[in-house]
Amino acid sequence: MSVLLDEVPARQEVPPVSAGGTGRGAMLRGLRIVAAKVGSALFVLWGTITVTFVVLAVLPGDRATILLNVRTGQTIPRSAAELAPINEKFGFDQALVVQYVDYLKALLQGDLGLSYQSERPVATIIGEQIAPTFVLAIAALLLAWALTVAWTLLTAGRGPRVRALGSAVETVLAGLPQYWVGILLLIVFAAQLGWFPVISGASAAGTVLPVVTLAVPLAGFLGQATRSEFDRAIREPFVLSARARGMGELGVRGRHVLRHALIPGITLSGWAIGSLISGAVLVETVFARPGLGAVLVNAVGQKDFAVVSGIVVLITLLYVVVNLVVDLVYVVVDPRLRGAL
Repeated sequence: MSVLLDEVPARQEVPPVSAGGTGRGAMLRGLRIVAAKVGSALFVLWGTITVTFVVLAVLPGDRATILLNVRTGQTIPRSAAELAPINEKFGFDQALVVQYVDYLKALLQGDLGLSYQSERPVATIIGEQIAPTFVLAIAALLLAWALTVAWTLLTAGRGPRVRALGSAVETVLAGLPQYWVGILLLIVFAAQLGWFPVISGASAAGTVLPVVTLAVPLAGFLGQATRSEFDRAIREPFVLSARARGMGELGVRGRHVLRHALIPGITLSGWAIGSLISGAVLVETVFARPGLGAVLVNAVGQKDFAVVSGIVVLITLLYVVVNLVVDLVYVVVDPRLRGAL
């Protein structure tokens, strides 16, 4: 007994772990993780900007000659006197390194340059057409996720035949070309049935078919990733525990299993935003819809490299930002990851 009593003061003298120190340590770890992710994102953005600049700068032919020929509609040799004003205006007479540094400085200030054809700010041109493309991409992503969740809950974790059917449908949808889906929907629901306008425009009714065109293949792709994780998670012990507590099948599948199954799909959502905006180029052309797609097609046709590079930089920036947000969403969806921050 005396030995045990002697041990009590010794135990009381041990200082407790400071909650503040633990909090500061977790905060520092979180800041390091965030800094690493931001640094990686900035590196990707810088690399894309650099590659875009180099590719457009080393294209065959003199840029001033190309721009002057496009403006006049005549492909003829140009004199130095004709090219001098263009070279001076857009800085083509500077060394390539100087052009690159000036380009980076302008981007840091939010200046995407001037259009080579209209001589308007590229940011203004993009700003005028960015809203329809964003609406199209976000609506398509939301619809794709709605289709994915509904189809996964309906067919995943079921009997072999139902699982096989669900997987087969997802494989077929994921392999459908977007332009083919768009043309098919346009012929059936616009030209024949007349339910939607043939020329989409910016109306709400005209947005439906373009959104479905982008969402259907993406839903198949997201469904493939979600299904495999759903089938794995439904065999985990926590599912058996939830059922033992009396939770119904719908609650188990919707509240517990689906939450784990969404993680791979959330990863793909960051990639999907870039894919949807890129796919909008074709979809907006098929449905004669305003947006960045039409601007990009016109810029490429007119050799307006400033507008092309501005759109590429914007899409890359969006891709980087969305992927950073996805990393934060991980922590909300998967409690196991909260200890990392």
